[in-house]
Amino acid sequence: MHQGRPPAVTSRGADGALAAALAAAAFGLAAGVGSRSLRPPTASALVTGGSRGFGFLLAREYLRRGARVAICARDADQLARAKQKLEELGSPVLAVPCDVRDPGAVRELVDTARQHFGGLDTVIHNAGVIQVGPFSHMTCADYEDALRVHLFGAMHVTRAALPAMLEARHGRIVHVASIAGLVPFPHLLPYDASKAALIGWSEGLAAELAGSGVTLTTVCPALMRTGSPRNARFKGRHRQEYAWFSIADSLPAVSIGAERAARRVVRAAERGQARVVVPAAARFAVAVHGVWPGLSLAARRVVARRLPPPGGIGERSALGSESESAWSPSPLTMLNERAAGENNERP
Repeated sequence: MHQGRPPAVTSRGADGALAAALAAAAFGLAAGVGSRSLRPPTASALVTGGSRGFGFLLAREYLRRGARVAICARDADQLARAKQKLEELGSPVLAVPCDVRDPGAVRELVDTARQHFGGLDTVIHNAGVIQVGPFSHMTCADYEDALRVHLFGAMHVTRAALPAMLEARHGRIVHVASIAGLVPFPHLLPYDASKAALIGWSEGLAAELAGSGVTLTTVCPALMRTGSPRNARFKGRHRQEYAWFSIADSLPAVSIGAERAARRVVRAAERGQARVVVPAAARFAVAVHGVWPGLSLAARRVVARRLPPPGGIGERSALGSESESAWSPSPLTMLNERAAGENNERP
C-alpha cells in the first residue's frame, strides 16, 4: 500500500465531484419539495383579501378541497358578493369585514373564525394594495400604506393565529408576497419594497418555526390574470400607466392563469413547502437576477425607459377603472377583463 502523500485531485476531477454533489443536492431538494406531507389536509382556512382576485380563487380552491373557509376584506358589499359566489359551490362561507392594518380588528377576526370552526389550522395573508407610477410621484404615505398592509398586516394575522397553532403543534401559515420582492420592477416601488420586506420577515420566521409543527409558506407569484388592475391605483399619466400594466397582466406570454397558480399554492401549503415562485418563467427570472444581477438590471432599465414619464395627475391617484383608454380595455386585455368578471373584481 502506498504510504506517500495522497494523489492530487485534478481540476477535472474536482469539477466532476462538484457537479455530482450539486446534482445530488438538487435531486434531494426536488424530492423534498415534491414529496407529499403526511400532515392532515386543511380542515379550516382563513383568507385575508378573500373577496376578489387571487384571494377569492384561493378561498374557492380550499372549498373545492373540502375545507371550511372564512374570508375577510374591507369592502362589505364586495365581501357579500364574494360570499354569495363562493357558496354556489355548496358550502357555507364565513365573511367578516376587516382591515388588516388594524391589529385589534385582526385579533377579533381570527378569534371569530376559530370559534366558528372550532379551530383554525390554515391562515393565508393575501390582502394587498398596489400603486403604479414613477418614483417622483410616490409619496411617503404610499410606502407606509404598502408596508402596513403587506408587512404589518402579515404580522398582525400571524401574531393572532400562531399561539393556538403552536399549542396544538399543527398549523399552516401562508404569506402571499410577489416576485417583485425578489426582482423589483420600475414604477412599482412601494409594492417592490413592501413585498421584499414581507419575504425577508416571512422566511426568517419560517426558520424560527422549524420543529414546532407549524409550517410557513412564502408565495412569490409573477403577473397573474386575476382582473385586479382595475382596482389598483395609478399615478402620473394614469391612463398610460394603466394601459401598460393591464396589458402585461393579460398577455399569456408574461402572465399566468390565476386559477392554476391558486392550485399550485394550496398544494405547496399542504406540503409545508417554504417558498413558491410561479410560473416557471418567474423562477428563471429570479435565478438570472441572483447569478447575473447586472444583466437583470440592464433588462429592467430597457423596460423603464419605455414606461410613461412623470406628469399627468402627479401624486394624485386614480383607480384602474377610472383610467381606461383606447388601449385598455381592448382585445389586448380581453383575458383580464374576463377574469375580472369571474373573480369578483367588478360589481
